Amino acid sequence: MNTALRIGLRSARAHRRRLAGTVLAVLLGVAFLTGTMVLGDTLRANFDTLFADANAGTGAVVRSADVLPAENIPGGVRAPVDAALADRLRTVPGVSAAEPSVQGAGQLVGHDGQPVGGKGPPTLAGNWLADATLNPYRLVEGRAPAASGEAVVNRGAAKAGGLHLGDTTVLRTPDPVRITVVGIATFGADADGMGPSTFTALTLADAERHLTPKGAGQASAIRLRSDTLTQAQLVARVAPLLPDGVEALTGQAATAESTADVSGRFLTMFTTLLLVFAGIALLVATFTIHNTFAIVVAQRTRENALLRALGASRRQVLGGTLAEAAVVAVLASAAGLLGGLGVAAGLKALFAGLGFALPAGGMVVAAGSVMLPLAVGVVVTLGSALVPAVRAGRTAPLAALRESAVDGAATGRAGAVRVVPGGVLLAGGVAAAAVGATGGPSVVLTAAGAVAAFAGTVVLGPVAAVPAVRLLGAPVARLRGVSGVLARRNAARNPSRTAATATALMTGVAVVTLFTVFGASIRATLDDTVDRSFAGDLAVTAPSFGAGGSGVSPQLAAALRQLPEVGQAVGLGRGVARIDGRGREPAVTDPGRLAGVVDLGRVDGDLAALGTDGLAVSRTEAAARGWRVGTVVPVAFTDGTARFTVRALFEGGGVAGDYLMTREAWAPHRAQDSDGMVAVALRPGVGLAEGRAAVERVAAEFGGPQVQDRDAYAASAAGGVDVMLSVVYALLALAVLIALLGIANTLTLAVHERTRELGLLRAVGQTRGALRAMVRWESVLVAAFGTVGGLGLGAFLGWALVRASDAAGTGSFALPPGRLAVVLLAGLVAGAVAGLRPAGRAARLDVLRAIAAD
Repeated sequence: MNTALRIGLRSARAHRRRLAGTVLAVLLGVAFLTGTMVLGDTLRANFDTLFADANAGTGAVVRSADVLPAENIPGGVRAPVDAALADRLRTVPGVSAAEPSVQGAGQLVGHDGQPVGGKGPPTLAGNWLADATLNPYRLVEGRAPAASGEAVVNRGAAKAGGLHLGDTTVLRTPDPVRITVVGIATFGADADGMGPSTFTALTLADAERHLTPKGAGQASAIRLRSDTLTQAQLVARVAPLLPDGVEALTGQAATAESTADVSGRFLTMFTTLLLVFAGIALLVATFTIHNTFAIVVAQRTRENALLRALGASRRQVLGGTLAEAAVVAVLASAAGLLGGLGVAAGLKALFAGLGFALPAGGMVVAAGSVMLPLAVGVVVTLGSALVPAVRAGRTAPLAALRESAVDGAATGRAGAVRVVPGGVLLAGGVAAAAVGATGGPSVVLTAAGAVAAFAGTVVLGPVAAVPAVRLLGAPVARLRGVSGVLARRNAARNPSRTAATATALMTGVAVVTLFTVFGASIRATLDDTVDRSFAGDLAVTAPSFGAGGSGVSPQLAAALRQLPEVGQAVGLGRGVARIDGRGREPAVTDPGRLAGVVDLGRVDGDLAALGTDGLAVSRTEAAARGWRVGTVVPVAFTDGTARFTVRALFEGGGVAGDYLMTREAWAPHRAQDSDGMVAVALRPGVGLAEGRAAVERVAAEFGGPQVQDRDAYAASAAGGVDVMLSVVYALLALAVLIALLGIANTLTLAVHERTRELGLLRAVGQTRGALRAMVRWESVLVAAFGTVGGLGLGAFLGWALVRASDAAGTGSFALPPGRLAVVLLAGLVAGAVAGLRPAGRAARLDVLRAIAAD
């Protein structure tokens, strides 16, 4: 073992208590990164298993060859195929079974009248496949549906909805269908369902009637199996017999495609989000690690000088410090790998608790999920310790002969060196972010400016530390007397240390503030949109996240119009089409009635003249495409392309979106028709409570969708923002915790190096309580410096992000003072909590030993 390694190991063993905070910071950062990667591997494997099980008995899938991309539907939308094709394929030599498979959206209503599922994972309905090999579901109670109105539900949905055999309930398709539960099924041998999705199986005739456009003779796909042919041979055997526009692919290819649809969209976005927060946690840990080693090296100046005087080379002292950092890195990273399994389980439980249930399954740990976090932990620790190690190697032997001031303030020269580069980075970053936010807008330029502004803030931290602490500490000095004055001086005496400690917290607070401002701005935008464009009194919705729910029955609006309390009721659905070569989801509605409940602004042209081949387009979209009233536009549907004429222009940007077409225009091309919302305007003189009660009575006959007034509708439209912020806050909690550990660690080390000073204070009459208060207030001031800096930086970057991402210029910017005040208060309270342990340690010092300390 070489000298540097021996020095590092002995030093780490001798100063293990001083390095405990660093070990914990590295451990937490690596654990979060490991947990993120393990969760990603686990979900990917779970989804692979789910889709493999779903297609396990399927040799080939016959389906429409053309697909239209849809934002909320993985894999897009395909036209149905002729269900009678299954009869012809059964006669093909080698085909053992051919079953038409009908599948669409179908949301169960539970025993309590509330919808089951719909919070992300889809709520599905289809036909019960008679062939047990092709059917991934297995009956565990009851029997298969045999008559109209009978249904089998998966066990997970039955549990969630409190449903049992013989119960009668409603299935929203979205038209309400009364069903009787005659069977309970598992997915595969014992799973409650296909992940968190719900599934209701009907007879083939019922599934065709309620889930396909024509109501009979159509299927989503046809599933085949063969007992004698391989999957490739089966596809080759049936492919020549298929009509134009219909294709066959192997069951394995269908599984891979379904997996890629999920992995390519949901999993990629999900794991990227988690990796971003893991990176933030590691960045915060970097400041904590660097600060700890900087303090430890400064405290060991005399020790390193003695080593140099005894013959140790600069390289050996440098190597010893890096070896000490390596010991910390390896031990903490190894522990972090184990902790990562717990983090992965915790993240999964977090999302389940917020309504985003993820597929069940055992943890999967790939080699990359072990090696990469371990390498990152070691590199981050060694990189953070490199500058202090170089400083240790430069210690002169003569330093052993004199007292070394390890806690002095940064020199004026050091401050001056930081001013120019820090000022350039900060000013340039702010300017770039502002230009990106207002001049493009450009998210890329704004992001680059944000990085530069953050870097400039870090560089200028020691320069700003002294005046900031003096300003923030002025009230403390007045209110707390001598303890407050000493706390303010201690926080300002070493600007570099204070800035480095506060920067870790500033990073976490800045990101919290950024997302808080961004979320508040999204809410404000949605509120403004509803206020500006929704002119009705009530909104009837079936709320869901993603592709979860089935929507509202298109027949509900007509039923509501019959009420004497209702002046107008119009449904707003969504179609799927490719307009001018781009995937779009035009609003499907009755434009003639829409003006009574939705404010479309100034309308050029005639909304009532859209007919079966007309479009109404927002002015923003029309200007971007170069369209005007009379322009002919090709519109592609799943069943072919039609030519539509732009017959009206409106303001857009509201609840109606950017494209409108009539329900008659959509009907020949529709898949499963539904309304996302029914807007209701009450007759003059009808009170809101009276009108709402009447609407709710009729809505109950259509599966009980939610009836809300304008304010409640606006709040529910922005409800997903609160869920997003809850996830963000939970993920950022680890970064803030690491920052607070850094404050506590720095103060603990500061107490150690100021042992003699603290003993003298006690000797001249300072009480234990006053000493505790001094250290606690020092912690609060450091936390206040980081929190205030993070609030300012985060608010600016939040504004820039809001403006840069608002290409249409219709968004609103909002600063939520209440939430930001909570962030500020939480930062101060957290600073006080972080100072408890070092304050207690300082108060317990023995006075005589402290005075005698060197």
